[in-house]
Amino acid sequence: MAKNEEYIRKPDWLKIKINTNESYTGLKKLMRNKSLNTVCEEARCPNIHECWSERKTATFMILGDTCTRGCRFCAVKTGLPTELDWGEPARVAESVQIMGLQHVVVTAVARDDLKDGGAAVFAETVRRIREVNPGCTIEILPSDMKGDYESLTTLMSSAPDIFNHNIETVRRLTRRVRARAMYDRSLTLLQRVKEISPKTPTKSSIMVGLGETKEEIIETMDDLLAHDVDIMTIGQYLQPTKKHLKVERYYHPDEFEELKQIALSKGFSHCEAGPLVRSSYHADEQVNAASAQRRIKYMKGYEEQEEKEVDFTF
Repeated sequence: MAKNEEYIRKPDWLKIKINTNESYTGLKKLMRNKSLNTVCEEARCPNIHECWSERKTATFMILGDTCTRGCRFCAVKTGLPTELDWGEPARVAESVQIMGLQHVVVTAVARDDLKDGGAAVFAETVRRIREVNPGCTIEILPSDMKGDYESLTTLMSSAPDIFNHNIETVRRLTRRVRARAMYDRSLTLLQRVKEISPKTPTKSSIMVGLGETKEEIIETMDDLLAHDVDIMTIGQYLQPTKKHLKVERYYHPDEFEELKQIALSKGFSHCEAGPLVRSSYHADEQVNAASAQRRIKYMKGYEEQEEKEVDFTF
């Protein structure tokens, strides 16, 4: 691999296919009309065209578009957040219905300004989605909520199909990469989910290319497994702007495949690993059997209705 220069040139395998079909443009228009944010856009996800245009999945970002933290890898803006919008859960649920989504991921900016970290709004969003879209499976991706157990209990009361919280990087690099986050606090949060809801799959993600070693990646796998995490995703860190951390090196697809096989051999039930993999990538494939069956049963009935095109007008 090329050694770190001021900016390492992106390799060919990081080229993406742009697909701005009617589904993609319709979703984009819908998000603006409903005053909603998606992490797909805010975090500049390279898979946005595939997910929006082909897979019928999306990741909504609630609690505003301004994060109270300033992680050095993240493109989401940092500052003083706006007031809570209690109309947001209903708008998200309605948008999921309009889009006919089969699986939805709900994430949020970190709201350290709130006592519960936004857990109440988060839980209400999940409940409203399920009320309006009974066949849609739901994954949640919250911040660590400063490790508050009561806030986590509030959030888990909404019974999501998957709980996701990203460890992001190896222990040694956490302080440099993640603002105000703690490696062990994230691990504890993931394990507490299992204590509250043993049957809910838990998931975490790590970025590579920030200067970690292979041994440290494997140690992180072991730490996650020791805290009962079921699913892991591994992707390439991509520098969003010149103000963010530089890429130390790009991993080859073969290296990602090797890491995936190591993760599966260690005991993860599912692992997605690749240069363009992000935390929500192919998330619809990772729900547990009961949740998947519920979705399949509902979607079968949905498809047997009179066929009609999705209408993004209001």
